[in-house]
Amino acid sequence: MKTLLNETGLHTVCEEARCPNLGECFSQGTATFLILGEVCTRNCGFCAIQHGVPAPPAEDEPKRIARAALEMDIRYAVITSVTRDDLPDGGASFFARAIEAIREQDQEIKIEVLIPDFRGDLSSLERVLRASPDVLNHNIETITRLYSEVRPQADYRRSLHLIKESKRSYPRIYTKSGFMLGLGETHEEILELMQDLREVGCEFLTIGQYLQPRSDRSPVKRYVPPEEFEEYQKIGMKMGFKAIASGPFVRSSFHASRMFENNPIQSTS
Repeated sequence: MKTLLNETGLHTVCEEARCPNLGECFSQGTATFLILGEVCTRNCGFCAIQHGVPAPPAEDEPKRIARAALEMDIRYAVITSVTRDDLPDGGASFFARAIEAIREQDQEIKIEVLIPDFRGDLSSLERVLRASPDVLNHNIETITRLYSEVRPQADYRRSLHLIKESKRSYPRIYTKSGFMLGLGETHEEILELMQDLREVGCEFLTIGQYLQPRSDRSPVKRYVPPEEFEEYQKIGMKMGFKAIASGPFVRSSFHASRMFENNPIQSTS
């Protein structure tokens, strides 16, 4: 996997974000492609990805993504990006072009996109959705009270609105989100967050333990025991989520294909 990625000059969020599941996923021939470079315009308190002034996007990146997916024999491709507030559309056109390039190579490959909030620009969201990904994922990350500390350049309600608009505009595209535990949230705040996600039409959910990636990132306030993750999974399923992955090492793209495969799209005809 590393050789193929190096040959195509691509990045994965698995490596850039120091995901604890990297070894398992790479050994199974799966990866989450990171487009639009490896430098983010935002500086979230939980994230290990480099912050700074990014270089202009590589115009051939969507085609390289498609070629890599084909060579890796990927059947379920996950595409995410750094946040690019410097770009007029936040990078939406690159997401769309990557989806379209993969579809041109193989119509059978399922595609999940894990997008930033595009600063609330619904025309950027529309550009991605029009390319017909199978799953639209946008991570809420944490409870609303902690946003000023953990996601100072983001907005809780804006993220919820993005998910709501995705489901309203393209109901056949699954909606997905995820958040972390261990940053100082309470049980009641977690339940409120989960209910907020259900109310905007979020269908798939991932819940994982926050792990401090560097010494200058937000500290871990609490290590949550596995039984609490199991409790939130049970509560969430009763709320109406279609699928929930909840556990200490769960991340937004971990075993992503399983949620989709276990929830086949129902015909509306």
